[in-house]
Amino acid sequence: MSRTESDSLGPIEVPEDAYWGAQTQRSMINFAIGEQPMPLQVAHALALIKKAAARVNARTGALPPDIARLIEQAADEILAGKHNDQFPLVVWQTGSGTQSNMNVNEVIAGRANELAGNNRGGKSPVHPNDHVNRGQSSNDCFPTAMHIATVKAVHEQLLPAISELSGGLAAKSAQYSELVKTGRTHMMDATPVTFGQELSAFVAQLDYAERAIRGSLPMVCELAQGGTAVGTGLNSPQGFSEAIAAELAALSGLPLVSAPNKFAALSGHEPLTHFSGALKTLAVALMKIANDLRLLGSGPRAGFAEVRLPANEPGSSIMPGKVNPTQCEALSMLACQVMGNDATVGFAASQGHLQLNVFKPVIIHNVLQSIRLLADGCRNFNEHCIAGLEADEAQMAAHLERGLMLVTALNPHIGYDKAAEIAKKAYAEGKTLRETAVELGHLTNEQFDTWVRAEDMLAPGKGE
Repeated sequence: MSRTESDSLGPIEVPEDAYWGAQTQRSMINFAIGEQPMPLQVAHALALIKKAAARVNARTGALPPDIARLIEQAADEILAGKHNDQFPLVVWQTGSGTQSNMNVNEVIAGRANELAGNNRGGKSPVHPNDHVNRGQSSNDCFPTAMHIATVKAVHEQLLPAISELSGGLAAKSAQYSELVKTGRTHMMDATPVTFGQELSAFVAQLDYAERAIRGSLPMVCELAQGGTAVGTGLNSPQGFSEAIAAELAALSGLPLVSAPNKFAALSGHEPLTHFSGALKTLAVALMKIANDLRLLGSGPRAGFAEVRLPANEPGSSIMPGKVNPTQCEALSMLACQVMGNDATVGFAASQGHLQLNVFKPVIIHNVLQSIRLLADGCRNFNEHCIAGLEADEAQMAAHLERGLMLVTALNPHIGYDKAAEIAKKAYAEGKTLRETAVELGHLTNEQFDTWVRAEDMLAPGKGE
């Protein structure tokens, strides 16, 4: 069953149970591309904009109060998730996001008209353009929705997830603060560290990434709304941009403000480019964490085998008993995806031509996907890997005992050249540092006991 809706191109059949109208239907026909739907966060952010605009327009007398109330009621239903199936459009559409903006306009109008006692859809008493889109353009609504959806996702999803993983690693770092092990540089044995110190680096890397993300948010909180078509604000009343930014901040609880230059807000996407780079910083840190733990857990008998990663599932369909570092693999794969997403955002943001960038949908698709992957990845990794991670203290002690770089502690006492001679001879002949040093006559057993103590090689001033 269908009904007839119309736009400037003429009539078109729309499913009878749909709230959307002609422009949404045309987009579904003309852009049957891929399987990536426009993120619901964007539709919800657009609904929030329509609600805020209705309030501002009602206060200025630009909208009749009863029309504004109907728009608000329909927008509130969308924000509550009641009409999620009414946003069927894909990412691969017009580069301004116009069809998604009109999709929200039409759904709000269609539902508002039904609330007013008419059939769903249509343009009376609430018109999708004249009323729902009053004082707005897709060119300022869509980038505003991009920024709102991003900031909301960061506060609700990403920052709590980073905190969970950082907290889990910090707890493990404290647990193993005094467990001494072999350090490694260039993938080769180096001087000792504690396992707690090694894990503390991960916590610091996450902290740096979190600060980068937080530091990029103020720019994303600047909104294009009020610039309308090209940045001049044509067809919006005086003071509309500041009023709607304040309304959006009050409704969302987010520190949203009006962008100082609407021409840049429409035609460039530097704030989201910078933000995406901060997400890449987090991805880089997660890749390091995943790879280090994968190396330290390698084995169990032919690798480092210094940590035991949780055995969550069988690792092979042919090798019985094999367990793989699957959580590390998943985390590193999503890190690769985020780095790729950042490249896409950079390319897309560079394509602003004159008064508009028309790569907006692909930018927000990649930004929101990165946020989701990073948030899920941090939570999942903490729950299924870090929480159950254990140090193999015996293996760490064995590696430490055999380590040749303990000889570094002798530098202040016998000099670099003699210490290097000891290490080279011990390695070549398969002997310990102690017996080689005594054999060469460079020091006594007693001196070796005094000077070569791994626990005294963990901070500045030690070993002197």
